[in-house]
Amino acid sequence: MSTGQIIILNVLAVLAAVALTGWIFYLLVKRWIDMKQKETLLQLKMEERGATLRVVTPLRLQAYERMALFLERMMPSSLVLRCYQPGMDLKQLQGVMTKSIRDEWEHNLSQQVYLSPELWMRIREAKDEMINLVNSSAVGLAEVNDPTRLAATVFASVADHSPADKALDAMHAELRELYG
Repeated sequence: MSTGQIIILNVLAVLAAVALTGWIFYLLVKRWIDMKQKETLLQLKMEERGATLRVVTPLRLQAYERMALFLERMMPSSLVLRCYQPGMDLKQLQGVMTKSIRDEWEHNLSQQVYLSPELWMRIREAKDEMINLVNSSAVGLAEVNDPTRLAATVFASVADHSPADKALDAMHAELRELYG
């Protein structure tokens, strides 16, 4: 082999070593940059999530408060006192009570986006049970037409536990689970 060929082989060997070293350096730098980008994206997502939680948490707690108020207003003691007016007959009291429950329900429908689907279902079931309870109590007293008897029948039907109590218990359990 001639000296020129040896020099060319040495230059090629050096170039190959430099190219290999450069390629390895490039891969390491690229990996480091990719890792830094992922860290930055993760940090931005975490900051965004924190900002979202700072906004959503108060709204979510307000939804729980509003639905607790709805359930409390649906309790027979509150419902009858709020709806009964002297001079009403049984059908009028029945109508006002069921309308009051439905109106408050419709007023609070948007709160479902902040509650779990299970809790929302429990609250809806409580509302439906209470309306059914008022209506079935009124049917049994139609011949008497005394609104105070309707109130007494509704109170007696929920003496142990009203539908709203069950939903409130579920709400308290969910709040304990979420917020300790």
